[in-house]
Amino acid sequence: MTGSARIAAVDLNGQLRGKRVPVEKLGEPAGLPLSALNVDIFGHDIDDSPLVFASGDADGTLLTVERELIPLPWLDGAPPLQRSQMHLSDGQPFAGDPRQALRAVLDRYAARGWTPHCAVELEFYLVEKDGNLAAPIDPKTGRRAFAPQVLGLRHLDGFEAFFNEVEHGAAAMGIAPATVTSESGLGQFEVTLDHRPAMVAADDALLMKELIKGMAPRHGFSATFLAKPFGDDAGNGLHVHASVLDDAGHNIFDDGTDAGTDLIRHAVAGVLAAMPASTVFFAPHLMSYGRFVENAHAPTAAAWGYDNRTVALRIPAGAPAARRLEHRVAGGDANPYLLFAAVLGAALMGIEDGKDPPPPITGNAYGQSAPQLATSLEAAIAALDAPILPRIFAAELLDNLARMKRQDRAKCAQMSDTDLLLALLETV
Repeated sequence: MTGSARIAAVDLNGQLRGKRVPVEKLGEPAGLPLSALNVDIFGHDIDDSPLVFASGDADGTLLTVERELIPLPWLDGAPPLQRSQMHLSDGQPFAGDPRQALRAVLDRYAARGWTPHCAVELEFYLVEKDGNLAAPIDPKTGRRAFAPQVLGLRHLDGFEAFFNEVEHGAAAMGIAPATVTSESGLGQFEVTLDHRPAMVAADDALLMKELIKGMAPRHGFSATFLAKPFGDDAGNGLHVHASVLDDAGHNIFDDGTDAGTDLIRHAVAGVLAAMPASTVFFAPHLMSYGRFVENAHAPTAAAWGYDNRTVALRIPAGAPAARRLEHRVAGGDANPYLLFAAVLGAALMGIEDGKDPPPPITGNAYGQSAPQLATSLEAAIAALDAPILPRIFAAELLDNLARMKRQDRAKCAQMSDTDLLLALLETV
């Protein structure tokens, strides 16, 4: 194999950071500043970060993860990507690496003989290329999309060439098979990825984002996963479905009934308890909070229920063997690793504590009393000081995330809505 390759880890904002290297260097440890995984959304160092000047901007080491090399089919020649995690110079995991944060949570499940499995529903918009913030031209009709076409097959089939390339690319990259639907916004679509072990599912979600954003310009579009790119249209969500299998492959939430086991109720209690303090993991950007609007299929409070799409934490109907949690809070702009760590870490915390949740919500959750989620990025940053979060995340990660988000907020607040949207379309 000759040519170039990519070596990368993921930063706190869910962006790949790394290097272009000769293929023959794949498999070798690669140096990268620790601070590179804790930059703001525009890629700038954090002004007061202890990882920059206070520590001499020390290097960490990128070590390859268990996944095989991944082709990047939207680039000429489909160069391979070597996914990596950041380690300190002594070989210890770097606490500021989001993938390491999820690994730490999954290790706690493994100590019990359990393996969480997750699936995601990931929404995004296609818009015209080159900064024109307009609904895309339907390639089949040659006309601009003018109606939502929820679950409309004709609308979806108009973009067949694009989705064919996405599906072929996903297969080449080893991403779980996806179902694609047309959603309720102009030019909005959803991909649903199959259940897989949680780390693989988080990898799939990140790689699917990269694939869609990479393929879109080849078809005359831009793609965005921003939670609320258009104020008068539907937001983009990233729903997480989570179950837990024991060593025998049995779902620990399944007792053969519609209600599920005591363990699923304990998990619900933990997720609800941590949810208000965890809002920044679900809504990481200044523009994310426009999605939290009542009666718009985006939850605004820490409530749960059975087969109820108005709550934040839903227990879907279906066969008992598939009993699971559906976490409906996060926007499409969430970092999958931090999102999974927040949800699964809180669920395990609830199981450890053995507490029960309040009664499930029936009917419309928007009109009922429940603890509210943060309504702004400023409030969500402040909530990172909550004493519940160190039970899930390393103190170093929480501190670096708060510093980074304060800088993000300050920079974004200085920009007009249009300029900010155009800037974030390039990355999110």
